[in-house]
This record gives sequence, structure tokens and C-alpha cells, in this order.
Amino acid sequence: MTGADQRFVAIAERRLPVDFDRINRCALAVLPALLERWLRGGRREGREYVALNPTRHDRHLGSFRINMRTGRWADLATGDRGRDPISLAAYLSHLKQREAAEKLADMLGVEAR
Repeated sequence: MTGADQRFVAIAERRLPVDFDRINRCALAVLPALLERWLRGGRREGREYVALNPTRHDRHLGSFRINMRTGRWADLATGDRGRDPISLAAYLSHLKQREAAEKLADMLGVEAR
């Protein structure tokens, strides 16, 4: 495949719809491991994972919480929140939802489309 062909394929793939539901389901299945990777130094408190928020100067555990069963997350100190692992990945990496979904799918070995 030529360089032009590869660019055409890459552009075409970006336009295909991303299967957000499947990626979130796969991420939820391994969410505790993802959280330990993304948010080192956090701890489990019941169904929640509590960690320092790496997107701000956070010095105390408590306000940044992720429900390990549902993937819902919130920073109670700032009001930032989301509904699923993809939104958390986007928030932590400063990416758009689609970009975060594609990177998460790649990390999990799941087809994004």
C-alpha cells in the first residue's frame, strides 16, 4: 500500500462510528486495573476508587472518586464529572471522547468500530 493509500484508509477509519458502548463494557470489566494504572496511589473504599486528581494540584485523597461498578466519576472539589470509563480517560488525558475511546480500545485490544 502506498503512502497515499494509507492516508486514505486512516481518514476513512476516523469517519466510521466508534462503538462507545462496547469499549465502555470492556473497560468496566477491568476498571480496577485501569484505575490502578491511571491513578497510582489511590485506594479502594467500598465500590469506589479514591485517588488524587492528576489534572490539578490535589494533595488530599477524598474528593476524586470513581465508582468501580458503573464507571461514574466525579471530582467533588471542582464539579468535574463523567458517566463512564471513556469520559474518565478523556478527562485524564485531555482528549476528546472519540480520541479517548479509540486509545482505550487499542489499550484493551478491542475493535473501536
